[in-house]
Amino acid sequence: MTIHESSDLLKKVERYEAAVKELEAAHEDVKDVLIDTILFARWQQLGARLGFSAADPAKQREEPNRDLQQLNQQISAMSESWAH
Repeated sequence: MTIHESSDLLKKVERYEAAVKELEAAHEDVKDVLIDTILFARWQQLGARLGFSAADPAKQREEPNRDLQQLNQQISAMSESWAH
């Protein structure tokens, strides 16, 4: 094997190792999302049996400040009522 061939092979091995690491990272990301989704669905089912309801966290991400705004309105209303 020549030096050029060895160098070329080494580059290919490095690319392969980097690709394997990227695939492992992507696998972990997908696994985490699926586990979160499955656990949330199961938790929602159990809560429904007990009479509770849950908001989907994915939908909450679309409007992250909505709950904060509602809370601020409630605090303002309480402050006004206490001031009188």
